[in-house]
Amino acid sequence: MDYKNIQLDYVGRVAVLKLNAPEVLNALSADMVSEISHAVTAVTKSDARCLLMTGEGRAFCAGANLQARGSGDESAPAGSVLETHYHPLMNKLKNMDIPMVSAVNGPCVGVGMSFAVMADMVIAGKSAYFLQAFANIGLVPDGGATWLLPRLIGWGRAVELSMMAERLPAEKAFDWGLVNRLVEDDQLMDEAMAVAEKLANGPMSLGLIRKAYWQTFNNSYAEQFQLEANLQNQAGASADNREGVQAFLEKRSAKFTGK
Repeated sequence: MDYKNIQLDYVGRVAVLKLNAPEVLNALSADMVSEISHAVTAVTKSDARCLLMTGEGRAFCAGANLQARGSGDESAPAGSVLETHYHPLMNKLKNMDIPMVSAVNGPCVGVGMSFAVMADMVIAGKSAYFLQAFANIGLVPDGGATWLLPRLIGWGRAVELSMMAERLPAEKAFDWGLVNRLVEDDQLMDEAMAVAEKLANGPMSLGLIRKAYWQTFNNSYAEQFQLEANLQNQAGASADNREGVQAFLEKRSAKFTGK
């Protein structure tokens, strides 16, 4: 597919998905979301073992493209595009069998913030900031933000971000645990690629680890025990587990294949 709003490249085992509308700070239109969804499907069918998402230019994502929305059908409910475009994409990202890394460069706003913080590893440049801007235009947070944020930073902080609609600087986001690694701006992509490459060269069990942690808030203690056992059965039957054990016994680094 010839993408107009994003760029998809493969660097070894890492798929690099870049939001590519810098003239609008990578604000998300329905067309862009459709392209991202197509690209994610392509990545999951490829040999890539990690997805790295970032933005072109000076922003990660400025949220939804309100200009594009303003030129559309104003009679459609505000939440309709969530049901038709965003929700399927968010679920597709959540259910991937490979890790996801986000490299947050500059503003990370609205639903764009949901994309960034749902990653397994969030790497941010020091000049970046996060913003739940919905209250400023009379809307509510979406893209799963009201599920993700209380679990990542706590109820009080999540509500404050959503109601006050104030910028959260990357350094404070790091202190709060929303960001895994904070680096100088000019080191962002190098650090993000290093993390992505390490994950891409990891075992297939990384996908199972993702599944375990996504399920943990929905399960009881006993249910999570059972899920761990089920996932351990899958991991234990993998070639990567056999290679990992053999490498340990031979005192060498394991060479995982993702199988």
